[in-house]
Amino acid sequence: MGTVGEAGASLPSSSDGTKRRVSYFYEPTIGDYYYKQGHPMKPHRIRMAHNLIVHYRLHRLLEICQPFPASTADMCRFHSEDYVDFLSSVTPEMLASLSSENADTFKLDNSDCPAFDGLFQFCQASAGGSLGAAVKLNRGDADIAINWAGGLHHAKKSEASGFCYVNDIVLGILELLKHHARVLYVDIDIHHGDGVEEAFYTTDRVMTVSFHKYGNFFPGSGDIRSIGCDEGKYYAMNVPLSEGMNDDSFRGLFRPIIQKVMEVYQPGAVVLQCGADSLAGDRIGCFNLTLKGHADCLQFLRSFNVPLMVLGGGGYTMRNVARCWCYETAVAVGVEPENKLPYNEYYEYFGPDYTLHIEPKKTVNKNSARYLEALKNTLLERITKKQHVPSVQFQERPPDTDSPVQEEEAEDSRNNIGPLWNGDPYDSEPEQG
Repeated sequence: MGTVGEAGASLPSSSDGTKRRVSYFYEPTIGDYYYKQGHPMKPHRIRMAHNLIVHYRLHRLLEICQPFPASTADMCRFHSEDYVDFLSSVTPEMLASLSSENADTFKLDNSDCPAFDGLFQFCQASAGGSLGAAVKLNRGDADIAINWAGGLHHAKKSEASGFCYVNDIVLGILELLKHHARVLYVDIDIHHGDGVEEAFYTTDRVMTVSFHKYGNFFPGSGDIRSIGCDEGKYYAMNVPLSEGMNDDSFRGLFRPIIQKVMEVYQPGAVVLQCGADSLAGDRIGCFNLTLKGHADCLQFLRSFNVPLMVLGGGGYTMRNVARCWCYETAVAVGVEPENKLPYNEYYEYFGPDYTLHIEPKKTVNKNSARYLEALKNTLLERITKKQHVPSVQFQERPPDTDSPVQEEEAEDSRNNIGPLWNGDPYDSEPEQG
């Protein structure tokens, strides 16, 4: 791989010698949205990541696109009309005035999923980026399309969940299915990708693979025995893990499982959700991955040279989320950034070391070698039960979405075990440690 630093960037390259055309979706106002004081989900982290991308000069190697806002019609391709109507009109004052019964209908609350100013516009930006990314891939205008504002995998058809309101991933996959017989969804967020799995649980046209913390952890789903049903049986795969998961252990599971899935399923496109709460030191997460361990998943999927959509997701230590998604943008274009951070608008957040990469924590990996080997063997055996390259009956293809892409270069088992966040008082950054 080439190197890139403050002075500029090398031409993109990769271990397989093939360049990739990368489209990067960024809404400049995304960092203005604010869930509420003390809430761990901070859209500002996307602006921080973008700032690092620009200061590393990675933007020169990307096609930068500003997404068109997703319309209510776009959202209603998955979500119910009454839910979308509610999202488009709800305000903090309106939610506070509703009876608890009415407020509970769509699962908005004053904790995990508050009604904040600009909520619907935030959803439109997130979903618009993933729809735009799908259109780019469908048209063959990009090999990889990135939307760090996407990846909101908990949202359901008619309810908000886990800081997520509109499931941009499902909308993006539905767009990809217009051109591809099969789409693979891979989720490396520390939380189970329940909303996406649920949406495609009965079909073989989408295979979902989720690597996540399981056991007394939000959202409580993602058991290894959840495998899909009807035509979707064996097309939902869950990899339940314990805390302390490190780079070597994760790579030892991810690569052989995904290798076998790619061989057997042969997707026409892949969607990778890169939730950064699986990194070491996350405020909510309890895995112990470094940036290189996390990004190895992207590097490996990139090597198959299949159209690839790359999305954000969780991540609650902002400086590390920014580091991660900047580094993974570099991996997408095939360069290696210098470890020393270039000076940028948020430089003080990255002290005291001011480096790109993070060190793993001194914590115990509670995933024993014996458990991981048994888990891997069980899942590899299960993959062999799938129909090799499931076929799709001929049907009329839905019309393509009008180009939601406005290009401009930028400089700047289903049980609920409680909330994703219980009011952690530590809210401000920069923070050390």
